[in-house]
Amino acid sequence: MNFQAKKFCAALAAACGLLAAGAGASRAAETAFIIPAPSVDEAQAAAAQEKAVIAGGCFWGVQAVFQHVKGVSNAVSGYAGGKADTANYDTVSGGRSGHAEAVEITYDPKQVSYGQLLQIYFSVAHDPTQLNRQGPDRGTQYRSTVFPANDGQRKVAEAYIAQLNKTGVYSKPLATTVEPLQAFYPAEGYHQDYLVRNPNSMYIVINDVPKVENLAKTFPDKYRDKPVLVGANGK
Repeated sequence: MNFQAKKFCAALAAACGLLAAGAGASRAAETAFIIPAPSVDEAQAAAAQEKAVIAGGCFWGVQAVFQHVKGVSNAVSGYAGGKADTANYDTVSGGRSGHAEAVEITYDPKQVSYGQLLQIYFSVAHDPTQLNRQGPDRGTQYRSTVFPANDGQRKVAEAYIAQLNKTGVYSKPLATTVEPLQAFYPAEGYHQDYLVRNPNSMYIVINDVPKVENLAKTFPDKYRDKPVLVGANGK
């Protein structure tokens, strides 16, 4: 669903008076997956900051979740999996550029590990069993994909996907793919900090606010109330 379509659907729902009923129905369905921690994780790195790139549907909600995670110093919406010359929203939203809407997370591995970020990603940031879609959004640009920055991250991601597929916590196998990270391209400015700047958007209220609420409930030790914003990082 492209940006204009999302705005249209939000306006239509509001005009029909569905805000309370729609949000309530979605929130009831938007439940977190309670999953085990990864059995394989990266050793604590000496570096003060590392980066992780993940994709799981519209980047607005994924970004919002990780902006509330302790140890994360930045979470940027953008594009991964395609080329530089097509890394723009108008092209990516067509679903043929090869990109996924992704989020680049800068984090302190002494406060939160890569495996813990993936646990949050699989548990509350999206539904990893949905193939090439999340909620109302359809297309390969909304696929569930981990883009490891190095071999260590790749091993953790692959091991965790295999582990979760064996637990039976999901009703069907994970659709999540692991793709090599060629490059990450930050999205346009109007996509950054979208939940914070548009808290009353129907799309945000229905699809993304519940994710942040689930983070607070499911991972209270990792949750911080004040989000870290892209704007505050000079982006």
